[in-house]
Amino acid sequence: MPFNYDLDFHTVDFRQHPELYRVGKGEQGVLLVEPYKSEILPHWRFRTPEVARESSEHIYTLFLAYLQANDFIGADMARKFLQMGFTRARRYANHRGGKKYDGPVPADKKGQSGAHGRAELPRAPEDPDKAAAAAIFKLKWDEAKHHPDYVQQRASFEAQYGR
Repeated sequence: MPFNYDLDFHTVDFRQHPELYRVGKGEQGVLLVEPYKSEILPHWRFRTPEVARESSEHIYTLFLAYLQANDFIGADMARKFLQMGFTRARRYANHRGGKKYDGPVPADKKGQSGAHGRAELPRAPEDPDKAAAAAIFKLKWDEAKHHPDYVQQRASFEAQYGR
């Protein structure tokens, strides 16, 4: 089932209503799903390799704690923040300032990733610090998405509630 962008994310507590959560694709919902966004976002940083290492390790610790508590949504959200650390650091490595596409996001596509018909801006020379930060997040993201408890909890969640 696709990620449901029609929910009232300002009022839904996904810890209390796990049946409303959908894994979706990639990072969908990473900045919407509460209370997890508020628990993880303050620790998400990728400015330098050192900052990225500290951030990714802290988020991975949260990931493990969510798994230990059998809180799949929390674990999945932590996995999404690790993935977003990789993708955003790569974007900044390739595009100084982080702007990848020409023009604004169409109004009906706000909150969704993708080009949405916009041209990709030319790449700048690679920023080695952002590239290193991306590699750090990539290692933790891979570790999380292949963690045996995560794989098992995801299968159980999807069997109960759908993808």
